Amino acid sequence: MKKIGIITLNGYFNYGNRLQNFALQEILKSYNFEVETLWIKRSQTKKRENVLKRFLKVFLKPVNVAQRTKKILFPDKNKAKRIKRFKEFSNQYINESNYIISEQNLHEDILNTFDFFVTGSDQVWNPFYIKGSSLFFLTFAPIEKRISYAASFGVSEIPKEHVENYKKWLSEMENISVREQDGVDIVKRLTNRNVPELIDPTLLISREDWLTITKEAKNKPKKEILLTYFLGKIPKSTQKIINKYKREYKLTIVNLANPKYKKHYLTDPAEFLDYIYSARLFFTDSFHGALFSILFETPFIVTNRKSKTPSMNSRIETLLTKFNLKSRHIDNFDDKDIMNVDFSHTSEVLKNERRRAFKYLRNSLKKQR
Repeated sequence: MKKIGIITLNGYFNYGNRLQNFALQEILKSYNFEVETLWIKRSQTKKRENVLKRFLKVFLKPVNVAQRTKKILFPDKNKAKRIKRFKEFSNQYINESNYIISEQNLHEDILNTFDFFVTGSDQVWNPFYIKGSSLFFLTFAPIEKRISYAASFGVSEIPKEHVENYKKWLSEMENISVREQDGVDIVKRLTNRNVPELIDPTLLISREDWLTITKEAKNKPKKEILLTYFLGKIPKSTQKIINKYKREYKLTIVNLANPKYKKHYLTDPAEFLDYIYSARLFFTDSFHGALFSILFETPFIVTNRKSKTPSMNSRIETLLTKFNLKSRHIDNFDDKDIMNVDFSHTSEVLKNERRRAFKYLRNSLKKQR
C-alpha cells in the first residue's frame, strides 16, 4: 500500500491541532493510503535563550526566589497531566511515525518510504511559529511528492526577512491549497499564482463520525453549561457578557483553557468535542472552537484573540463569512437572539466545500510522475 507522510505542527497541548491532525489522516486514508504523521524537530537555540532569560530574571529579583526557581525547574503538575491526556488521545487515534526529521538530520530512506508528503492544515506556514524552517514547505522531498492541504500562514503579512525564502519555497510546490483568504492573497503576491482556499480537514468529517469518538468527562457538570475556551486573555467586556448570560439562563460555566480550574483544564480532545456538542452556549476566541460549534450547531459567540503576535483573525473571518454566520462575532451579535442561531444553510455550504476539497485531493494524489 502506498504511504503518505503528514507534516504538521507537533505537540500535545492544543485541541484544534490534535483534531485537525486526526481529521487529515482519516481523509487521506480514505484514498487507500497508509498515513503517518512525521515529527519535526526544530532548532532549540531560541528555546535555550528564553530559558536563560527566565533564570536571569528570577535571580535578579530577591523576592520569592526559591518559589520562582521551583516553577522553572519543575513543570506545573497540571500541565504535565494535561499533556499526558493529549498523548493518550494521540496514541489512540493518530498514527505518529518513528521518523524524526530536522534541518540537520534527514533520513534518506524517507523519500523511498513515502509516496507523498502533505503539509497542513494547521498554521504550518506561520513565520512566528516555524522560525524560518523550510521543512514545513516539504523542501526535502521531490516536487511531485509535495502537497499542501489548507495550510495556514496565520498572519496577513510575511515579515520582510522571510519573504525571499517563502517566495522560493512556494514557487517550488506544485500542489498548494490554503485555509484563509489572507493565504490566497499572500501566495498571489509572492508567486503570482491563484491557489484554492479550502476548508479545514475537521469539516471534511461528518458530525455523526465525530460523535463516535467523543466522550463525556467524568467531572462534567450535570447542569446546563456555558462553555468558554479562550487561548488569549478574556477581555473584561466579554467577561461581563459571559456573566450576564450565566445569570440569565442559570448556566454553569466551564472554562477549558485556564490552569486555575484543574478539573476542566485536564479535559482531553475527545471530551473537548463533547463539551462543545452539549453546551447550551459557547464563547471562544478559537478557530476550531468556532468550527466545531458550526458542525455541531451549538450557539456560539467568537471574539478576536488578544495576543502579542500579529493578528490571526483572518481564519475566523473567512470561516464566518463562508458560512454566513458573521452575526456570531461578538461585535455583531443580537443580544435578544443569542441562543437562536440559523444553521439551516450550513449543510449545503459544507456539501459544496467538501466537494471542492475532495476534488483537489483526488487531483493532487494522482499527479505522481
